[in-house]
Amino acid sequence: MSKIIESIEKAQLKENVAQFNVGDTVKVYAKIKEGDKERIQVFEGTVLKRQNGGIRETFTVRKNSNGVAVEKTWPLHSPSVENIEVVRKGKVRRAKLNYLRQRSGKSAKVKEIVK
Repeated sequence: MSKIIESIEKAQLKENVAQFNVGDTVKVYAKIKEGDKERIQVFEGTVLKRQNGGIRETFTVRKNSNGVAVEKTWPLHSPSVENIEVVRKGKVRRAKLNYLRQRSGKSAKVKEIVK
């Protein structure tokens, strides 16, 4: 990749990104624009996957809301993501938890790491 592009991307990276992995339960504080107003909305769920690296890194979070599963994918270094807070550490043996999409109830849970 070009050195010019690398320098531009390096300037766009966030310095303080929360350390989280696949299987963790996180709260994502996302900025929502409604007309001329801006507010922060919290989305809490399990991290299904993290993809790519550097400025292009994205992560997908899944939650159940009134019996309906909702997934959202965010760029990790996006200005629309205000904060990422780790609620619970999960114990998983896979890099992508796509199998959770077919499960519901107790089988859709991820074991917690207890320290």
